[in-house]
Amino acid sequence: MVAYLYLLAAIAAEVFATSTIKSTDGFTRLWPTLACAAGYLISFVALAQAVKGVQVGVAYAIWSGLGTAAIVAIGAAFLGEPITVTKVTGMALIIAGVVTLNLNGSH
Repeated sequence: MVAYLYLLAAIAAEVFATSTIKSTDGFTRLWPTLACAAGYLISFVALAQAVKGVQVGVAYAIWSGLGTAAIVAIGAAFLGEPITVTKVTGMALIIAGVVTLNLNGSH
């Protein structure tokens, strides 16, 4: 159970870091760049702790899948990015893949 809490922390930190990338202006602005780097560092440290109790393939699938879904939602809500049928289809396929890996990983 603790491993999944680390995984959730890793996802939250990665989503934070990814959502700050645009504000770094190509890593030319100091404070946004430091915030982005700190987010990724925290994310990888938490992910490393998570894989102590979750299979690495399953952990990475959850980390990347939920992170991607969250970033798509943030882009739509705050950055004016459109939600298209293609994006929705892609997200459905990612979610299906994560579910499939989790079902396989539990045996």
